[in-house]
Amino acid sequence: MVVVSEQSSPALRGKIAVWWLIASEVMIFGGALSCYILARAAGPGWSAEAAHLSAILATVNTFVLLTSSMTMAMAFAAYQKADQRGVRTFLLCTILLGLAFLGIKAYEYISHIADGLAPWSGSFWSFYYLLTGLHALHVIAGIVVNIILLLAARRELSTGYRTEIAGLYWHFVDIVWIFLFPLLYLSY
Repeated sequence: MVVVSEQSSPALRGKIAVWWLIASEVMIFGGALSCYILARAAGPGWSAEAAHLSAILATVNTFVLLTSSMTMAMAFAAYQKADQRGVRTFLLCTILLGLAFLGIKAYEYISHIADGLAPWSGSFWSFYYLLTGLHALHVIAGIVVNIILLLAARRELSTGYRTEIAGLYWHFVDIVWIFLFPLLYLSY
């Protein structure tokens, strides 16, 4: 059991809270991915369905998210150097890259649905939309947090440990994609 006293710093309490959040999210994604893997192993035809996905778009999205992880780390490094301009610049880059990821994902969804490949089109598509949609919601949450940090940094308020905590969450979201990418896009 983790005990945090009232005298502990807000930074420590924030880090412990985000690690608990990440642990719960690991269980959610772990359970969903486990169900996907078991269903895929038990049923025929999954490879044919997965072949409709664009590995090229997914690779671009992977590059976008990995780059956003780098810019998030650079925002924290700028904070450590008391470089408010750097914090603002790299948070903005992270936000824009997150939006680019969502834009590519939206394009994929629109294309698939136009081709008649909707969540109700079969088990593969149900899992595809569940897993990528859940991930997209987490990307949106990370973008919202980063926008809040950016607004604080623009008013010259210290984003302090919050940048590190937001970075932990953002990196977690990126790691989830690293699991989704090969399981969905490269396994046909």
